Amino acid sequence: MEIVFTGQAELLAALEESNHETLAFFDLPPAALALSYAPGKWTIRQLLHHLADAETVLYERIRRGIASPGQVVWGFDPDAWADKLNYATRDLASDRAIYAAIRRGIVLLAQTHYEPHGHQQYVHNETGLRTVKQEFDKVAWHNMHHLQQLRQALKQQQ
Repeated sequence: MEIVFTGQAELLAALEESNHETLAFFDLPPAALALSYAPGKWTIRQLLHHLADAETVLYERIRRGIASPGQVVWGFDPDAWADKLNYATRDLASDRAIYAAIRRGIVLLAQTHYEPHGHQQYVHNETGLRTVKQEFDKVAWHNMHHLQQLRQALKQQQ
């Protein structure tokens, strides 16, 4: 279930807050990065890689929806990305920089396009018709969803 924000200000606040909290997780020591929120689930390290990758995908969808409404965008298999892109061993510092840069780009786009272009639509190959506003909202919702898992994983250490 995705969150629907009441407007641009609420979305921007959620994007900034989740960005700040997420970036702090990238700085955890290796032992903490190896923690998982539940047996058989992704570790903190893997969740952080996923967030960096998902931000890049969502950023591209938003830009496509603004620049060329009506086109088809494709989903991705997060588990395949985790496996094939080596989430267990991939450099976390690089993904921290990617996450931070892409989030900044999303915030800048939201500041100028959330209201005037939020109604523009595109087609997701798995979920159907979506709007640019829905995709902006999904960025914040997705990050907040995984922040709950990251917090839960850290509780395992206590």
